Amino acid sequence: MTTLIEFSRCIAQYDPHALPVSAAQAIVRQWVSPVTAVERVPLRDALDRVLATDIVSPINVPSHDNSAMDGYAFKRAALATGNSADESAVQLTIVGKALAGHPFEGGIGVNQCVRVMTGACMPADCDTVVPQELVERNADATSIRFAANAVAAGANRRLAGEDLARGQVALRAGRIMRASDLGLLASLGIGEVSVRRRLRVAFFSTGDELRSLGEPLDPGSVYDSNRYTLFAMLRRLNVDTLDLGVVRDEPAALEAALRSAAASADVVLTSGGVSVGEADFTRQLLRTFGDVAFWSMAMRPGRPLAFGRIWSGERPGVGLPALFFGLPGNPVAVMVTFYQIVREALLLMSGATPQPLPVIHAKSRQAIRKRVGRTEFQRGVAEQDEQGIWHVTPTGSQSSGVLSSMSEANCFIVLGHDEGEIAEGERVDIMLFDGLI
Repeated sequence: MTTLIEFSRCIAQYDPHALPVSAAQAIVRQWVSPVTAVERVPLRDALDRVLATDIVSPINVPSHDNSAMDGYAFKRAALATGNSADESAVQLTIVGKALAGHPFEGGIGVNQCVRVMTGACMPADCDTVVPQELVERNADATSIRFAANAVAAGANRRLAGEDLARGQVALRAGRIMRASDLGLLASLGIGEVSVRRRLRVAFFSTGDELRSLGEPLDPGSVYDSNRYTLFAMLRRLNVDTLDLGVVRDEPAALEAALRSAAASADVVLTSGGVSVGEADFTRQLLRTFGDVAFWSMAMRPGRPLAFGRIWSGERPGVGLPALFFGLPGNPVAVMVTFYQIVREALLLMSGATPQPLPVIHAKSRQAIRKRVGRTEFQRGVAEQDEQGIWHVTPTGSQSSGVLSSMSEANCFIVLGHDEGEIAEGERVDIMLFDGLI
């Protein structure tokens, strides 16, 4: 069995002590595979689920040529006949009406028209619609008159199959279903879809200093916030979660928690316990029943991060497997590493086709200190000026333990591996929180 560490050494820029973020992301992508189980669910239950198969349209959408406007349908030949005293105008006799769901069944001549509403079937032989606001009707509303250049031949007609043709792929496998997708499938008459089963993710925090909500705080202890941010971030990805609580810094307790998590989940996330402190036992345990690709990244915040595999048995390859992400203990570092490393892996394992997180450019309102040789994700407040130009200001202290800075911020300021000091007014990349956090 090829070990992760052996594979990782073949990745460009591999450095076991300061792995670039891009290299870490490449390693993770190589070792994730989507869940294979598929289930059928009603359309109402498909929101945020991952499509397992392509959806092919069984019908044309729209199913018939129809009017895109409230107006009057006629034959395009009328535009060239010069059928009024003023040859620059067109005059047509109204011979009927077509409403959505109530088509006009008769025929019309070249100098005739039919009153049509938006969505109504185009009358036979009609191919052009003049909007109602562009016409003049005579006193008894039996005819209309409009400028010949007011409308082009074929205008304001929606063709059958123009949106989707029968047999065309409407949605691709790997798509995370959105509200608009549910409406689209309903328009095709589809009431059930095949989706991947939800990914199962177990998570827990480690540390003797941690207390759960409701427990009293002893001297030196703190409330565990990481499980709540992890729960919320996982909830956004629509995965099934298993919260294993707080696990003490004891080898036996950590081993039991890790083996139990591997037996019940596809992915195991921990926070804390992956640095080099005396009480950080996770590293020791994973040598026994795990396989770790890397323990550290050239990243701030989030340098101590472990990625690998663990098994529920007594050694690698024995029992049930799970991917393992050992996140740092500091609250901000947990969130940064989740979004930059873990999120994409979970989407891939869910069977989705993730898109890169959008990055836009902004001008920094102040100088930013930055060391070459690591990627930094600073918290910032971004805003647009009257000209639509983005500006960003760091949110004061960038300590990885200051969780309030994440609540105050609305973006990450992304400072690349090879970037150095940023001057005031210099352009930087930002990653907006909207729709992410």
